Amino acid sequence: MASLYRLKPELHTRTRKSIPSLINKHAPLKFFMKTLNIGLIGYGFMGRTHSNAFRKVSNFFDSGYTPVLKAVCGRDEEKLRAFAAKWGYESTETDWRKLIQRADIDVIDIATPNDTHAEIAIAAAKAGKMILCEKPLSMDGKQGEKMVKEIKKAGVPNMVWYNYRRVPAVTLAKQLIDEGRLGRIFHYRAKFLQDWTISKDLPQGGAGLWRLDVKAAGSGVTGDLLAHCIDTAIWLNGSLGSVTAMTETFIKERQHTLTGKVEKVGIDDACAFLARFKNGSLATFESTRYARGHKALYTFEINGEHASIAWDLHDLHRLQYFDHRDESKLRGWRSLHITDSDHPYMKNWWVPGLQIGYEHTFIHQFADFLAGLESKEPLHPDFKDALETQYVCDAVLKSARSGKWEKVAKVK
Repeated sequence: MASLYRLKPELHTRTRKSIPSLINKHAPLKFFMKTLNIGLIGYGFMGRTHSNAFRKVSNFFDSGYTPVLKAVCGRDEEKLRAFAAKWGYESTETDWRKLIQRADIDVIDIATPNDTHAEIAIAAAKAGKMILCEKPLSMDGKQGEKMVKEIKKAGVPNMVWYNYRRVPAVTLAKQLIDEGRLGRIFHYRAKFLQDWTISKDLPQGGAGLWRLDVKAAGSGVTGDLLAHCIDTAIWLNGSLGSVTAMTETFIKERQHTLTGKVEKVGIDDACAFLARFKNGSLATFESTRYARGHKALYTFEINGEHASIAWDLHDLHRLQYFDHRDESKLRGWRSLHITDSDHPYMKNWWVPGLQIGYEHTFIHQFADFLAGLESKEPLHPDFKDALETQYVCDAVLKSARSGKWEKVAKVK
């Protein structure tokens, strides 16, 4: 599926007879790299984060693949050309269907509004392309099921950009839990708070504000912010069994950017829900875009039989850890600075004590994607993983309407 092996420059000047001797002196596969041609659809905020990952991954992570920014696709030709020039894409397309049909594209990266994910992903799968897709996977579980079905039928490698799994501190939390250091888990609590939609004069819809338009987004903070919290929770603590939720839309009507008319707001501005994990632990989740003073406050805390851990996106390079088994006079919360070479991903970066940031999580995820292609190991989170998160979102929104506990559908 990827392009043919490409010789490194120093081999182009050698004769065919000299190649075996070179292979004997050096690691053979390092001289033969597979190019992986990227076709990005969407050039907004997420398109930038993904492009940065594609450009930087080879500088810090060894791989048998060389990513090539082959083409970017969007509707505004002027903005598209500017984006391509800035990020180093070789070509542009204004029709994503043409991009998918191009023989020189190996990976389709979907960084578009939620209502377009399914159509693009299904077409890419049928064309035999590898697929990277922004979260949430789909508008709802039913649509997500169709996507998973087509991806499975095509057998193409796929991942969904739930990037917070790749924060080194969060990955370390996963390791500590899997090692049994916390013991039985009793509580999981998470929140994701923002404040950017409080003004009643903010319109809905259009390129910059599609997240406020239910037809483009599917839901509000549930699919946009809580989906991140849910994916992380499932990864760390297992599947959720049932939920009970409440949502609120504080501003009921907004002018629509595309129509110019004042229209009903269909997304949830705030959501809070209780949940039971299948392992018996209890959870609380909260998200809002109406919390003054918070631009992107994502935190979680997990309390176990022996120990607790806590993490804060605003201090993402630290993991708070408390172990009750410590000597009583020294017992207390520890602030672990996640920068040492034995911490997840950190050996690829700087010397201990120097931290990394948000953008590195996308580099880590793409590095894992490339590593998975080489090792033939399963890639996660894939479309099926993301469907489980979508099912939880569906149950949350259903509960908010019904006022009852709702069961989370099982991924088949």
